[in-house]
Amino acid sequence: MAQVKENQKEKLYSVIKKPIITEKSMASVANNTYTFEVDKDATKVEIAQSVELCYPNRKVKKVRTVYMPSHAKRMGMKFGRTQSGKKAIVTIIGDPIEELTGV
Repeated sequence: MAQVKENQKEKLYSVIKKPIITEKSMASVANNTYTFEVDKDATKVEIAQSVELCYPNRKVKKVRTVYMPSHAKRMGMKFGRTQSGKKAIVTIIGDPIEELTGV
């Protein structure tokens, strides 16, 4: 990982919000591919640096990002919208992430 300044570390820790645990994402764990919900303004470079910082001894091979738009939702007579967001599909080189393997 490139040299990261101390003031940038705080920002990088806030880039990844949470891992996305679904059947489809757990099936891709066998290929060392993990899915995370990330900040909407995060770039691919920031996502890669954040993963390498949060999970040491692993290198990021590829980052793919997907914008998730909001959808209309109804609960009884009330109408609303879900939150929009961004997710990143990250392929790593190295040891698998034990916390996310689901075993």
